[in-house]
Amino acid sequence: MRAIQVHHYEAFSSIPGKGNPAGVVFEADHLSEIAMQQIAHAVGFNETVFVLKSRAADVRLRYFTPGHEINLCGHATMAAMYGLKARDVLKGKDSITIETNVGVLPIQFEQQGDTWLMEMKQDQPRFVPFQGNVEKLAKAIHLTTDDLDMTMPIVYGSTGAWTLLIPIRRLDVFVKMKPYSSQFPDILSENPKSSLHPFCFETRDADALMHARHFSSPYSGTTEDPVTGTASGVMGAYYLTYVNQEIHEVDFIVEQGHEINRDGKVQVNVRREQEGMDVRIKGTAVYVREMKVDIDS
Repeated sequence: MRAIQVHHYEAFSSIPGKGNPAGVVFEADHLSEIAMQQIAHAVGFNETVFVLKSRAADVRLRYFTPGHEINLCGHATMAAMYGLKARDVLKGKDSITIETNVGVLPIQFEQQGDTWLMEMKQDQPRFVPFQGNVEKLAKAIHLTTDDLDMTMPIVYGSTGAWTLLIPIRRLDVFVKMKPYSSQFPDILSENPKSSLHPFCFETRDADALMHARHFSSPYSGTTEDPVTGTASGVMGAYYLTYVNQEIHEVDFIVEQGHEINRDGKVQVNVRREQEGMDVRIKGTAVYVREMKVDIDS
């Protein structure tokens, strides 16, 4: 057995116990893919990120749920970047690049008092229509079709990780949501490993434009993601694609996590370009504790 040091951060919040927990393993080049998966499973957070050396960027990041590797993760990126900054590994740099499975992406740092606000560029947005059974979809999160806002489309969206965007009519519906995750793959016939991301335009806080929850794919080994960076980014692209096609740019805040007492906020900026969209999110993080997990590989 080997003991591996994992650093626990909360992303999209500056308060320990709020936001989205992520495990970060620094200097992870000596670990095999099998070991990384074992560590992520032992940690049990929605994602654990491994920081490696890169020939193409300043650092390489690999992201693992307890069940499998994913291509990109917003909150784990925020956690890793905050950790590198706090450990002074970046030598005062205000911007770096990260190598991920979706390509090399830029990261910007902005000092805010004694912490940092980090901006992350995401992959080009992609959308695929949901053509499954809407009634079964609603029931899979303990809702009825009357709770859904059918004036907007239900679509799979990705800026690095696929999720099904489900427009909801009212904020008060979110407290009664309950995911029956085992049903997801059969309902999501176009993309069985997708997560579910219900959202609405009623919010708890006046500074937010959207409220959301995020229910994990059963393949990931977790149930709910408290505050979701990649899904927040794709919601910005959804807004420009389906809600307001007249404007060139949108800048807003997503609130998430209230229903499970892990509330946090993601700043989203999406701008149309000649080809595609420029999708960026901003957020902060906070260090919680160090832990050790034992693995056998």
